[in-house]
Amino acid sequence: MTAELYWLALTAVATMFMGFPYVLERIVRIGGLGAANYTENGTAGFDQPSETPPHWAARAYKAHRNALESLPIIGILVLIAHGAGVQDANVLLGIQIYFFARLAHYFVYILGVPILRPVFFFTAWGGMALIAYTVLA
Repeated sequence: MTAELYWLALTAVATMFMGFPYVLERIVRIGGLGAANYTENGTAGFDQPSETPPHWAARAYKAHRNALESLPIIGILVLIAHGAGVQDANVLLGIQIYFFARLAHYFVYILGVPILRPVFFFTAWGGMALIAYTVLA
């Protein structure tokens, strides 16, 4: 496995675990069966409008969804680089920047720090842009 694929795997695992805090909060707050039951309007789990989650849990949910939205993009870019045999230091640097910026974005989002959140978001975007530029150049 190349270093780029290793960091992509770490990114996927980190994103996978980002869902645990808000899911566990909901289970603790309303119980396992309550968190799993579907409502009359067809929503389940965290999307149930009947219970208002604490602010940190709502932010954790949004941060996780935000990470999920960009995961396919970074995955595609790294896999294209791998498939095309582009083993440039910029690809490795790009995925590492993305990984650490996304991790920081997640925690800053949960803590509700407004100034740093977009900084880390655009830093992660810069990591993706670096890979895209390297692949296309």
